[in-house]
Amino acid sequence: ITKHLPSPTAIQSSYETALRGMASLQQMHRTGPHIKTRPPRQPLDGKPFAKGVVLKTLIKKPRKPNSANRKCVLVRLSTGKEMVAYIPGIGHNLQEHNIVLCRVGRLQDVPGVKLKAVRGVYDLAHVVKKTQ
Repeated sequence: ITKHLPSPTAIQSSYETALRGMASLQQMHRTGPHIKTRPPRQPLDGKPFAKGVVLKTLIKKPRKPNSANRKCVLVRLSTGKEMVAYIPGIGHNLQEHNIVLCRVGRLQDVPGVKLKAVRGVYDLAHVVKKTQ
């Protein structure tokens, strides 16, 4: 019975990678600083507006000190993403399959809401004034 042993070069290369350590000053000078690339935090990929179709109306709860329910909609955008958008103002007429225009605008006290719906465009009406 013969056992297969790794070659001496394989042992040497694994030993070197384990004890490689820091780069020399010359290597650091040659390559320059190591900068991590962060993923972009743009909800609409740098575009100001996006059209979308309402999939569902939602009521979201805000973070700790606030308590009023926030009216939101789940929207499938023209970019293909599904995101939650906030409906500003009092009262709305949105339901499933309506079309809305979404702009970038974070809702600070509700986690995960990075868009706002634009009132008065497509199927989302203006805020109705109360009559006295």
